[in-house]
Amino acid sequence: MTTLADTFQRPLRDLRISVTDRCNFRCRYCMPAEVFGAGYNFLPKDEILDFGEIESVARLLVSFGVKKLRITGGEPLLRKDLNVLVEMLAGISGVEDIAMTTNGVLLHKHSEALKKAGLHRVTVSLDAMDSEVFAKMNGVGAKSEKVIAGIDAALASGLGVKINTVVQKGVNEQEILPLAKFAQSRGIPIRYIEYMDTGNSNKWKLDEVVPSAELLTMLSAHLELKPTLKTSISDTAKRYDLADDSGFEVGFISSVTKPFCQNCNRMRLSADGKLFSCLFAAEGLDIKNDLRAAGENLQPLGERISAFWHKREDRYSELRSEGVILPKQEMSYIGG
Repeated sequence: MTTLADTFQRPLRDLRISVTDRCNFRCRYCMPAEVFGAGYNFLPKDEILDFGEIESVARLLVSFGVKKLRITGGEPLLRKDLNVLVEMLAGISGVEDIAMTTNGVLLHKHSEALKKAGLHRVTVSLDAMDSEVFAKMNGVGAKSEKVIAGIDAALASGLGVKINTVVQKGVNEQEILPLAKFAQSRGIPIRYIEYMDTGNSNKWKLDEVVPSAELLTMLSAHLELKPTLKTSISDTAKRYDLADDSGFEVGFISSVTKPFCQNCNRMRLSADGKLFSCLFAAEGLDIKNDLRAAGENLQPLGERISAFWHKREDRYSELRSEGVILPKQEMSYIGG
């Protein structure tokens, strides 16, 4: 018997759930202060999916084969009682991994409750160890010490931790090695991400990208790295281990110089109920009204989602490398 799961051309395995479009940073990458200032109109509360609605979408997509759920934002820890949502998601049969992406500033307050609720791991955005550089980049003067405290609290609570670092030429290249040394000291992996044109407001320029190949060369002058043998076709990062087999891992996400669109298995759910089949998509599938009207019968909605995924032709990063730049949603809205 043919099921909805059989209609997906590329297996859908990863659902990214944005729980808010708000953030406590106004960083240069996704929420520059000149755009997202004090007068910016964020989503009204009644337009945002409640936890039950999010659970229904997640449960539906898990029935299609999704194995991983990631909670994103904006900054997800600004959503009240987030541990309640985590517990609801953890109760869905078939979910193998529940993660969260956060800037880490509030993590020390919530890590224990999130772990207890069923969260497996967190990815923390940390672009500089130097507090002055970090404060300049986040746009609100926050210090890296708060993020470090959040990382240590997450580790103490038993959560898995990974660091994501966006590298922009002329801004934080000098932080690459100190960040690696910090991650190594905590025994956690780090990912260096090429500076991308996320959204339309970060004034992205190609010449501000530091290619992953250059980052690898920089790090290899100080660390003896070897390609990891633990790889999967859906991996977005090219990963390296230390040659001493100590377990420390470095990764490079090369969305600009080496796009990986053809292997993408992720769908994104915005806080106001739109599904996006690409991080750089301009339009999503609005399912909020159908979801709220569906009651217990989600089959028609499932068929809409199935058709949406089946016809996807997203390859923004590949087109960018050919010189084509298209409109897209802001990162704070669509989630990371």
